[in-house]
Amino acid sequence: MSASEFLAPRILQLRSIIKWIVIVLPMAAVVGSLCALFLWSLDRATEARFAHPWLIYGLPVAGFLMVLAYQRFGRSAEGGNNLIVEQIHEPGGGVPLRMAPFILVSTVLTHLVGGSAGREGTAVQLGGSIASAFAKVFRLKSTDVRILLMAGIAAGFGAVFGTPIAGAVFALEVLTIGRMQYEALLPCLMAAIAADWACHAWGIEHIQYHIGYLSGAADAGGFHLEALLLLKVGIAGMLFGLMARAFAELSHSVSAFFKTICTYAPLRPVVGGLVLIALVYLLGTREYLGLGVWSPNPADATIAGLFDPARVDYWSWLWKTVFTVITLSAGFKGGEVTPLFFIGAALGNALAAIFGAPPDLFAGLGFVAVFAGATNTPLACMIMGIELFGATHAVYLAVACFLAYLFSGHSSIYLSQRIGIPKTAANDIAPGLAIRHVRDLNMQALAEVMGRIRAGGGRKAK
Repeated sequence: MSASEFLAPRILQLRSIIKWIVIVLPMAAVVGSLCALFLWSLDRATEARFAHPWLIYGLPVAGFLMVLAYQRFGRSAEGGNNLIVEQIHEPGGGVPLRMAPFILVSTVLTHLVGGSAGREGTAVQLGGSIASAFAKVFRLKSTDVRILLMAGIAAGFGAVFGTPIAGAVFALEVLTIGRMQYEALLPCLMAAIAADWACHAWGIEHIQYHIGYLSGAADAGGFHLEALLLLKVGIAGMLFGLMARAFAELSHSVSAFFKTICTYAPLRPVVGGLVLIALVYLLGTREYLGLGVWSPNPADATIAGLFDPARVDYWSWLWKTVFTVITLSAGFKGGEVTPLFFIGAALGNALAAIFGAPPDLFAGLGFVAVFAGATNTPLACMIMGIELFGATHAVYLAVACFLAYLFSGHSSIYLSQRIGIPKTAANDIAPGLAIRHVRDLNMQALAEVMGRIRAGGGRKAK
């Protein structure tokens, strides 16, 4: 091999790296700064909601106004996360820049009035819209636009949760089930690290979660794995996956129900808001409103509180699911992931009490595993668990996330996510199908089965 033959590909690689540094770093700095503004605004909105309980009565009004604004001025921005995924798979008109201010303001408004929503959707849409704007400025070709959009997802996710490595892997993994697109590996990692750095530079700090189980043993070093506990983790992982599937399917079904009963979109959050207010008074608590990360009331169920080994909470996972599904299906804005963290941690806490397992460990496992099943991103969620809780329980985290991924089936909170490789060889699903199409096929098959059952019952009656 001549010197020129050896050097030519290396020079091309170096040029590519320099190109992505020039484009990705400023893009990530903008995304990280917007995420800092978003997180700061979210904290202020949450504080205001706790200080002024009457704000909950603004749910119907706030919901009506935000959906009306999206209809009048948002246009394609209403596509949200699914629009970004679709643009990565099939680049077209791009992601509109107006998506950033729309999702930021509407999510903060949702939390101000008590809607049960999260942060990930907002962060991903901030990243996608800013990345699309940078792609237009630099006049990138379609293949590079795809990579930059993935880097935008990584930047938003890494900054909003303070988990840059998980953010990079999430952007690679979330697009296609069973297949990762490694061509975007370095840009995504650069974007996630730079955005997280920018977010911290503005003085934003993330809540720290701690698993006390075996923490002393971890300090002493050595390998710690218990066979019986591993079995319990495996069973819990299966249940986390089933919970993830139930959440995704329930969200899509309730969303379709709202569209059926309210053909005029701005009225859907009005109905949803009234239902949420009724639930608050029916249950006599407001602990399932908002993010659920913290509360001034020590008795309230919160994500941090669910890690407390002294706390046993059997039903918070169910009620948080109900509040979140109604909020997002009715049209309020935000993400699903932080509520999924709450649901997973609460379910883990309940399972720990049933199985006689460490509550803080199972809360941490549920925290990431339900998310893994609902988004089909087991590697990203395992890495997130390590970034958040440390590597002491890496084996348990892997088992819980991988089993949750498998047992959630071909469902997802992102309907535009595609299937690259089916989860098991027994699944006869054509590669390239979107989850949306898989759900439609399953519904058609179910309708056919029900039709045959009714037809058989009619013949017997005769």
